[in-house]
Amino acid sequence: MKKLWLGTVLVGVIALSAACSNSMQGHDMSNMHTKKETTSNKENLPLANDTEALSGKEIHLTAKETLLQLNDQVKLPVYTYNGSVPGAQIRVKQGERVKIVLKNELPEPTAIHWHGYPVPNDQDGVPGVTMDAIKPGETFTYEFTATIPGTYWYHSHQKSAEQVDKGLYGTLIVEPKEGEQVDRDYTLVLDEWMSQQQASTTEQANHTNMHHGNSLMMHDMSMYDIFTINGKSGQAIEPLKVKKGEKVRLRLINAGYMSHKLHLHGHSFKIVATDGQPLNDPQRIKDELLNIAPGERYDIEFIADNPGEWLLECHGDMKGTDGMKVNIQYEGQTNKPDKTNAKETLPIIDITTYGKYKTGPFTLDQTYDVEYTMDLGTAMGKNGMIFTINGKTYPDTAPINVKTGDLVKVRIVNNSPKDVHPMHLHGHFFQVLSKNGKPVTGSPLIKDSLNINPGEEYVVAFQADNPGNWMFHCHDLHHASAGMVTELKYKDYKSSYTPDPNDTTNKGE
Repeated sequence: MKKLWLGTVLVGVIALSAACSNSMQGHDMSNMHTKKETTSNKENLPLANDTEALSGKEIHLTAKETLLQLNDQVKLPVYTYNGSVPGAQIRVKQGERVKIVLKNELPEPTAIHWHGYPVPNDQDGVPGVTMDAIKPGETFTYEFTATIPGTYWYHSHQKSAEQVDKGLYGTLIVEPKEGEQVDRDYTLVLDEWMSQQQASTTEQANHTNMHHGNSLMMHDMSMYDIFTINGKSGQAIEPLKVKKGEKVRLRLINAGYMSHKLHLHGHSFKIVATDGQPLNDPQRIKDELLNIAPGERYDIEFIADNPGEWLLECHGDMKGTDGMKVNIQYEGQTNKPDKTNAKETLPIIDITTYGKYKTGPFTLDQTYDVEYTMDLGTAMGKNGMIFTINGKTYPDTAPINVKTGDLVKVRIVNNSPKDVHPMHLHGHFFQVLSKNGKPVTGSPLIKDSLNINPGEEYVVAFQADNPGNWMFHCHDLHHASAGMVTELKYKDYKSSYTPDPNDTTNKGE
């Protein structure tokens, strides 16, 4: 397993800043000494197209490079699925068998992880753990049954701190058998990018080492200066059309590395699901902020009962904040455009107290077969900042060892002084039982990604019901690439996959 992580540090450092980086490819170079030859081979790439929706018995994806126009000033070389950011939306019905053929036309190996979806372990898409990375020119076919409805996404798990940052993600929507009882259904993917482009690979490495340590760990989030919704920023974002009286669903997915606090103007709304899982009897909310952490998904619904033009916007004071807003326009209705209030302080929804309480699958006081404490920390390593679980970095972190059927309780504590850790478990959903020692008082909260602020402590529980070797890691992928990963390992599972000891391309972080 060590080969997954050893040697990725410098690669990751260079890649965050390298050509084709999702975030550093801006062509506004008026204040920079960028060498023209570093971009000349990228300027002939095709322009990104609009995101398409795909369904059917066999879905084809192609990973390839394109140019993405983020706004009227910045165009970046990016990595895409089917030429768009986000990549093609895969939309299937619950119960359907899903077959996805991925062709890799990128200049480097890649792989797809189905984020939040309980696929069989051999379909999880983590190079070096469940499969070999897909080399340039090769294809790989993923197959699984869409057992659970909801909002999910897919993204690269090969050098993911860079490839996801370059745009390599898309959405997976599994519709329930009985259908969606809404009039409009929009998917909005949040992300951040860097308009600054570095001068050369050597300078990139030096620059990034200066700013980020040797492993992306001191990455300066202020360098992400353009925030996007569906790969567009500000006026470039397509408005959402509605008609009076319609029920509108917004599927909100955070594919970036920062949390974003969203405010829906002019309407009350309900949070109907988190990480694809329904909430019990959600109440209406108005003028409160919904905080969406990296990897998380929230489905909200509102009734279009206030004609005009309204904003859904990100609140905060980061440089890119004002670009993360979308207009909600009533068809045939006009009034003065809505005004932004992104710097206004509004209450943030506490999802652990939201919805109506009922007993979920697990309780704090029941007996568990396995209990594990996950102490999340920040430290200085030999080459810069590292992020630890119980004082260790992957692959030296102690795994959670289980056998099929075990009931597992995990206590997660964030002891990092400043770093937020959105923790994501592959292949399973867990129930959030308590926050800072207080039991969850709202709806049973079933998730696969949980945001943990400095000083916070959560207790979660799940059943070991999907045999395999699974990642449990921070979804600030910079933190994962600097060590904040452990594994959930089934003692009674024998993988049919054997990593090639001579293949140095498998970097499943």
